[in-house]
Amino acid sequence: MIVQALHYRTEEPLEIQVETGRIARIGPAQVDRAQRDALPYAAPGLVDLQINGFAGHDFNRTPVPPSLSGTVARELWREGVTAFYPTVVTNGPEAIASQVAAIAEACERDADAAACIAGIHLEGPFISPEDGARGAHALQYVKAPDWEQFCRWQEAAGGRIAILTLSPEWEGSAAFIRRCTDAGVTVSIGHTAATAEQIKAAVASGARISTHFGNGAHLMLPRHPNYLWEQLAQDDLYSCLIADGFHLPDQVLKVVMKVKGPKAMLVSDAVYLSGMPPGAYTTHIGGRVVLTPEGRLHLAEQEKILAGSAQMLLWGIEQLSGRGIASLADAWDMASVRPAGFMNLPAAAGLSVGAPADIALFRREDGKLRIERTCKAGEIVYRNDTGASER
Repeated sequence: MIVQALHYRTEEPLEIQVETGRIARIGPAQVDRAQRDALPYAAPGLVDLQINGFAGHDFNRTPVPPSLSGTVARELWREGVTAFYPTVVTNGPEAIASQVAAIAEACERDADAAACIAGIHLEGPFISPEDGARGAHALQYVKAPDWEQFCRWQEAAGGRIAILTLSPEWEGSAAFIRRCTDAGVTVSIGHTAATAEQIKAAVASGARISTHFGNGAHLMLPRHPNYLWEQLAQDDLYSCLIADGFHLPDQVLKVVMKVKGPKAMLVSDAVYLSGMPPGAYTTHIGGRVVLTPEGRLHLAEQEKILAGSAQMLLWGIEQLSGRGIASLADAWDMASVRPAGFMNLPAAAGLSVGAPADIALFRREDGKLRIERTCKAGEIVYRNDTGASER
């Protein structure tokens, strides 16, 4: 397969030759002005480190249907996502075991799920029990880190739990984090009320990232010190951001991106209502909610309280570039090669010879980004003109 497109960074015409699922050659494309104007942009496929569901499909509703993981993988192709981490949140031990096992089984039976699911993100239940910091996680299931319990979940997941969000405020957290790190699990700090000293100890023990920085936090904090300042101050700690225009104001996004530089990344943290039409919904977590035409998801009875994220990475890229917070190329990297590199995925190589041919072809129309084609391992799996996957 040979693809002609504009490079998402240089905007110069390029030709990408794909062989056996990888980029075999990449170089300038010889096109005239009219041909150039007709070309889409080419960029690395998007990588989402945190997604709870999409288009009505939920990784946190028990039982998880056997077909769900593969269905979500295929649905995400229309968003340019070529790798993602299904996220299972705080719940009872049996429910979590069932959910991660269903995802693991799908990876064994469904080639699309196996190709696109890079690992499982377990968000909780080892988080803060405090209101505000706990977010929408169910208090009755929150508990202190338990290594034996985590190992049982990891066994049920077939070893696929790759990211664990916890709060290091619990006694023994540092030792627990060290065991996770030694086992190859990436520990993320989130939904926390930890002190600055506890966060320092967590990072020293191997914690590497902040889960949806600035969210899952108290409404009021001490001026200083507090757990937000400390996470920003930790040079080795990466930050994940929800840039949907609702979860964080522009000034917070700007500050985090300035402080963290290449260690700032985007996540969607999308719930299963993402990709659904605006309207009122009744959910199993949060009750009655409203998805507005503007894309904001809030509680029906309390409009000021968000009920989760309902937008995908493509939307976050639009927000950052459209508001002048980042260039389109940098915003795209925050949602593609940066998270891929952080998780040591081959896709971190981006658009280069030898890299996996995980490519998103898109157009810019009135400030919006529209995926035209998505390639996974060199195969065109989504075309906008048909709205269906191909082989």
